[in-house]
Parts: sequence; C-alpha cells; structure tokens
Amino acid sequence: MSADRPLRILAIDDEPAMIGAVAALVGSVGHRVSAAYDGHEALRRFDADRPDLVILDLAMPGLDGIAICQEIRKRGSTPIIVLSGEGQEAAKVEALDAGADDYVTKPFGKDELLARIRAVTRRRAEAASPSSAGGSLRIDRRRHEAWAGDVLLPLTPIEFTLLEVLLRAGGDLVTHEELLEAGWHGEPDPDPLWIKPHLARLRSKLRTADAPLPAPVRALGYRLIEQVPVVAPPLTKESG
Repeated sequence: MSADRPLRILAIDDEPAMIGAVAALVGSVGHRVSAAYDGHEALRRFDADRPDLVILDLAMPGLDGIAICQEIRKRGSTPIIVLSGEGQEAAKVEALDAGADDYVTKPFGKDELLARIRAVTRRRAEAASPSSAGGSLRIDRRRHEAWAGDVLLPLTPIEFTLLEVLLRAGGDLVTHEELLEAGWHGEPDPDPLWIKPHLARLRSKLRTADAPLPAPVRALGYRLIEQVPVVAPPLTKESG
C-alpha cells in the first residue's frame, strides 16, 4: 500500500453527519469512502470492500468499536484510526490494545486527521517494504508470519521474535541482552546460552530460503547479513 495513492476508506459511525463530514474531508484529497452505521454492517462492508484504511467510532450499536477492531485484526493488518468523542486515557489504551493504529479525539482538526491518515498508511507501507539489510525478508506481526520473498518461513514463536528484532535493527548489532529480552521477556535470569540453538535453527531455515542470515559478532551479539553466493573456481588445465 503506497502512502501517496488514493485510498479506499471504510468509515464506521452511527452518526450520518459525522460520516458525511469525514467523507467530504478525505474526498477533498482524492480518497473514496464507503460507510457503515453499526457493528455488524461494518464487518460485512469490510469483507466486501477490503478497504485500505478504516476510520472507526467506539460507541456503536450491535458490536462496539473495540469488538469491531478486534474482528478486523483477525482478518489482517488493515490500518485502523479510532475517531471517538471519548478522550479518557483508558479508552485510548483499550483501543490501541485491541489493534488500532491511532486514536483521534472528536472534535478533530481537518489537517490533523489527514496527517494521521498519511502517517498510518506510510508506516504500513514502510513495514511492508524490505529493509536494506533484510533483503526480501518481511514480517507480518498481525498474522505472526515471516516471509522470505514468496516463501512462508516455518518459524517457532521464539525464532519469529528473534528474527523480528534482528530485522528491525536493519543490519546493526543486536546485543545478547536485547535478544534475551525479546525472546524470553519476563524471565528473571535468562541464560545467554539459550540464544545459540534457536538462532542456529533460524539460520538453517533462512539459508534454505536464500535469505539474509544472523551472523555472530564475537562476545557482543548478532546482526543480519546477506548470504554470499559460493562461486566455484574456474577449471584449469591442471584441474581438468
């Protein structure tokens, strides 16, 4: 999803006037809007339209906004901006924990909403793009999937987490401490020796997929590096 192209936006709100205001605003910059006025209609419309972005109110008849957000997250990583009159921190935390990408409080500024739309679509576009150090590797956290090109990697949960933190570093060093914190979060005294066998299995799977590999940096940690193709030496008269 490009952050610059026109978007298909699903606006979910039980107030027609609010949907009209959102449609007029985003339509002024070329985006197209479909509407849903209750929770069940919202999911039917989402499945039918497969929008690029969802703008969602929390107070909805039928399924409320939190339930809608959770259901959309089960379906994939479509960006969700909550647009709500509820400004309490607890409501924001609940929405973000349910999978929302951003939270805007009503009343909102027109320029602010357009900027939030640009920001969430840009973040999604960047997350979907290969990193310079990751080559064709990409991570989909919502689906808990890791891909090398068109190959879905069969990773264990710990392998997935270790790959994610290495990929996020973009080829820079990830220390043993950072790997332990990512892979064994909450363990009171994780052993650095735990890292090596998991990375060995991860390296084997990445090598099979011709993807970048975790390389040890002596006594410090690991970083992702591109695989170096093995080129056979040319035959000589002596070797022939």
